[in-house]
Amino acid sequence: MYKICLVEDEKDLNHLITTYLKKEGYDVVSLTKGTDAISFIGQDKIHLWILDIMLKDEMSGYDIIKHIRACDQNVPVIFTSARDQDLDKIIGLELGSDDYITKPYSPKELVLRVNNIMKRVYATGTNKIKYENYEIDLDKRLVFANKEEIALTTLEYDLLLLFLQNKNQSFSRETILKKVWGEDYFGSDRVVDDLVRRLRKKMSSLHINTIYGFGYRLI
Repeated sequence: MYKICLVEDEKDLNHLITTYLKKEGYDVVSLTKGTDAISFIGQDKIHLWILDIMLKDEMSGYDIIKHIRACDQNVPVIFTSARDQDLDKIIGLELGSDDYITKPYSPKELVLRVNNIMKRVYATGTNKIKYENYEIDLDKRLVFANKEEIALTTLEYDLLLLFLQNKNQSFSRETILKKVWGEDYFGSDRVVDDLVRRLRKKMSSLHINTIYGFGYRLI
């Protein structure tokens, strides 16, 4: 059973989301304070974190994800926030989040996003892909360069896989948003440019061409 840690200080919303996630078959750790979340990191295996950015105590969701990433580079993280601002989303992506949902949101929408991430991250496969000096283990969702692991976030990995499985195919920013973030994502396509930039930085041997005014292509 997959375990999710929910950090949400609105107690009624926390209870509602916890109920929906448990009905979906997840084991849920429910927390209302950022300090409790910091203390909990590393105590148990968590398969996904849901973090409210604006908590009432001295810790924010941004603070928590920094501690999470120091402990685990790969576990997926979803941010929730009452503010619908592109800057918040970009900061979240910079810190390694995998999704962002704005309050008020439907619990069913959140569960759908959780299910989609779980399928992407924990689906099993049997193949490996090789590109330049990289080897991508599709079963374990791991990327290696000369046998040394490269830590990628879920979104970085999904973008990499999209390019590798469709070499020489051009993708618009809108198409990348739909294929990597999902059909239900609404926000600026600037997040695509930011994700490509981060992937290029981590994997400098990737030949990702920029198609100005349109999108990207891996050759």
